[in-house]
Amino acid sequence: MRKSEPRVPMLTTEAAKAAAADAGVHERLAGLSVFRVLLHDPALARELAGTLQFLLASTASLEARLRELIIMRIGWRTASLYEWTQHWRVARRLEIPEADILAVRDWHNAPNLSAADKAVLAATDETLDTGMISDATWNACAKHLASPRERVQLVVAIGNWTMFSQLLKSLRIPLEESVVPWPPDGKPAPGSEDARP
Repeated sequence: MRKSEPRVPMLTTEAAKAAAADAGVHERLAGLSVFRVLLHDPALARELAGTLQFLLASTASLEARLRELIIMRIGWRTASLYEWTQHWRVARRLEIPEADILAVRDWHNAPNLSAADKAVLAATDETLDTGMISDATWNACAKHLASPRERVQLVVAIGNWTMFSQLLKSLRIPLEESVVPWPPDGKPAPGSEDARP
């Protein structure tokens, strides 16, 4: 098996859409490579899709900017090409400045990131490193996340996208054919016209 091949074959787009319809997974998700694998288990795909859609919804309590910085940090720290590439596009659609997204790579020394940004990025790193958020970092986050809902969603967001990074890498999920990779090493893909700073 070549390293670039998914470890579980992707469903065809048509089969994924049919499985998604049966499972109650939004058709938009069915076309993504990750769901073309996850839909081998429609019930599991439905549960994972539900959590994703809730956390990505405009009605979620955790601010979208903070959520995307968390995801980008996880993508960077875990070298998840899929997560970094996909959420770079999400973050840019949300008009998060490129400099702020790139700053997650060395957030401790980033003057352009706010205290709230740095608090949730510290929480992300601690969770990746030790499996939990320390009291000091929790208190720093609590200064910026006023409601219990936001604080719970912070923890769930970190856990959710860490899990997705793990499954994307372990299952060797490829990017969609039309997506140009934007690798976590901060360099554009060889031959890419999409040059980045």
